[in-house]
Amino acid sequence: MSFKFTKGLFTFDFTDHHAILGVSLDAEFGEIRKRYMRVARRLHPDTCPFESDADKEFANQLLSKLVSPAYNNFSKESDRAEHFVILGKLGKTVIQQQNQIRLTTDSAKTIAKAGDYQQVYKVALQELADRQYEFLDKTLEITAEISELNLVYLLRKQSISGVSTPPAPPVKPSADLAKPTPSKSRPQTAMVEQACNRAETLISTKNYASAILELKDALKVEQNHSRCHALLALCYLHQNQATMAKIEVKKALSLNPKEAKALEVKKSLEQAATSKADGKAAGKATGKKGNKPEKGGGFFGGLFGSKKK
Repeated sequence: MSFKFTKGLFTFDFTDHHAILGVSLDAEFGEIRKRYMRVARRLHPDTCPFESDADKEFANQLLSKLVSPAYNNFSKESDRAEHFVILGKLGKTVIQQQNQIRLTTDSAKTIAKAGDYQQVYKVALQELADRQYEFLDKTLEITAEISELNLVYLLRKQSISGVSTPPAPPVKPSADLAKPTPSKSRPQTAMVEQACNRAETLISTKNYASAILELKDALKVEQNHSRCHALLALCYLHQNQATMAKIEVKKALSLNPKEAKALEVKKSLEQAATSKADGKAAGKATGKKGNKPEKGGGFFGGLFGSKKK
């Protein structure tokens, strides 16, 4: 038995695991696991409440071919990180094709127009999730509707207003608002911020290589983004690439001297340099020869403030 969906994120050749489980795109793993356990108990042959053999078989098919595979994509940190990277790239695709998207449900249309779209999304999704596996003849239809909610929510999160989103109410211009702003600056900045968020998720799972790729792609869109450079510095720090970390920190702080993540990385580099210097001093005091220092004062040495005499 195979299942086919023709709405929402599924139409982009993407398996919407969030929709299958009935959780929001922002759901934490604890919430995902709790939801899975609840659905699995309802669908499992030993615990399902359905009476007919046909319903029990269909429930078992849903569990084995949809629900459990969806949960497996979240059960490991590395798999979750990879899934969110793919979801982030999908966000760029749906933005590019937003003029071709036609919303079919009232809930999705409401989210597209709502000011507080995040709250509207959560309420609408919860209402559907409560009914998703209650009556099996409606399960696939409701799952597709949830995926459409996810689609419009993803578009709104990307700060793109091309999906039936009403224009902002008129605002009396101030001196700052009167200044001309490039039309693409806000969408580009929003995209880079989303990339930074995805990179932080990857960093939290120690997937530094993927985070670096994500950040480098973002810098192609907006090369002078201080947070992006700061997160790159953090990645390089964790990979013991101090020189690259130094370069990115300096770039981040030149763009924003108060960039918090860059200041944290700078502090870590300085502490590492100090620790190495203290170790060498202790070695000399005991008459032991330390390792031959690298040019510039060692791996972390001389990164900030030190100059050749």
